[in-house]
Amino acid sequence: MIATNQQLSQEFIDLEHQHGAHNYHPLPVVLSKGKGVYVWDVEGKKYYDFLSAYSAVNQGHCHPKIIDAMTEQAQNLTLTSRAFFNDILGKYEAFTTQFFGFDKLLPMNTGAEAVETAIKLARKWGYEKKGIAQNDAKIVVCENNFHGRTTTIVSFSNDPVASKNFGPYTPGFVKIPYNDPEALEVQIKSDPNIVGFLVEPIQGEAGVYTPSDDYMAKVQHICNQNNVLFIADEIQTGIARTGSLLAVCGNCTCEAHCERQSTYSRPDILILGKALSGGAYPVSAVLADDAVMEVIGPGQHGSTFGGNPIAGAVAIAALEVVNEEYLSQNARALGDLFRSEMNNYIKNSNIVSSIRGKGLLNAILINDTEESSTAWDICVALKNNGLLAKPTHGNIIRFAPPLVMTQEQLLECVTIIITTLKQFES
Repeated sequence: MIATNQQLSQEFIDLEHQHGAHNYHPLPVVLSKGKGVYVWDVEGKKYYDFLSAYSAVNQGHCHPKIIDAMTEQAQNLTLTSRAFFNDILGKYEAFTTQFFGFDKLLPMNTGAEAVETAIKLARKWGYEKKGIAQNDAKIVVCENNFHGRTTTIVSFSNDPVASKNFGPYTPGFVKIPYNDPEALEVQIKSDPNIVGFLVEPIQGEAGVYTPSDDYMAKVQHICNQNNVLFIADEIQTGIARTGSLLAVCGNCTCEAHCERQSTYSRPDILILGKALSGGAYPVSAVLADDAVMEVIGPGQHGSTFGGNPIAGAVAIAALEVVNEEYLSQNARALGDLFRSEMNNYIKNSNIVSSIRGKGLLNAILINDTEESSTAWDICVALKNNGLLAKPTHGNIIRFAPPLVMTQEQLLECVTIIITTLKQFES
């Protein structure tokens, strides 16, 4: 029976390899079931999920409240397009704008769509509100950014894997170093055509590069002082992942919209995705106040599926779970514990040089080159020991479990990780 199951697993891998585009390089595991912090492969082996679908499954796999909302709505009405009103979209928009403290929401489906939406919104605002000459608008971005893989977005990536041979590239973007507010100020003051600053509060794909605690507050102030839109891409970092509702709030401990959030590092445009869906259904959104969102009129932007009834029902349930189960607080407490336990190990390690992160978005830096296979080999060994994680940028391993994890489960995972790493110590 074991041999048959293993053969079945390989058949699934071969099927993808033969009939699917080779645009991913997955770990050699075939998953068929998920519940909470666990996933199971087709052989029935259980694993801790320490990636959470790149933070889309913050609420845990197949959360019953989210699945119930999805299935109940699917039995009533799935899609109308925006040619008609439906009885869920307005509820979703009202709930979400109040939850995050904005006037308006523009619904989309995927993170990349939401980023593209924010770019269009910022440019149109620049022409119609700031008075930039047509086609002269520029948006400042950061080096080593990751905002998606559309042709526009890869145009301002400095990762050759993402951008090489996909030109001609879209103009209108200026790159500056990350975590450098002075560079932003210099760029904005030297170019009157800047309309926005698009930034990740933590650069996840770059290896969970966490900026200075005051970085978000400083760039918000610079943008506000110079009539430039502060655009926060919280697709991966938002919705409790880093220990607060939004990562732009820094060390703020509020769990939903509050007075401090309004004045601390509140973006002009907020981009959400991933965990907005609870991992159950594609949902993304762009939020802004009326002064920005009113530049978009009928026919100027949209999506057939954007704002569909299932998406609205799922998103409301997903956000309710965050508050009801205190996921921000849990991420904050468990993240502190995880980094503390790992740092105790790292003190005497020659295979791991450091750990960085915030909340339950963390990464360890493997003491080897980006070109080496060490991080990949460690992740394969972690899989064999019952925990799933994935390298990024060659020698960095990202750790991001579902936020419903308990302290007991986290400590068990720490044991698995340390036991595995010891196999690679020289």
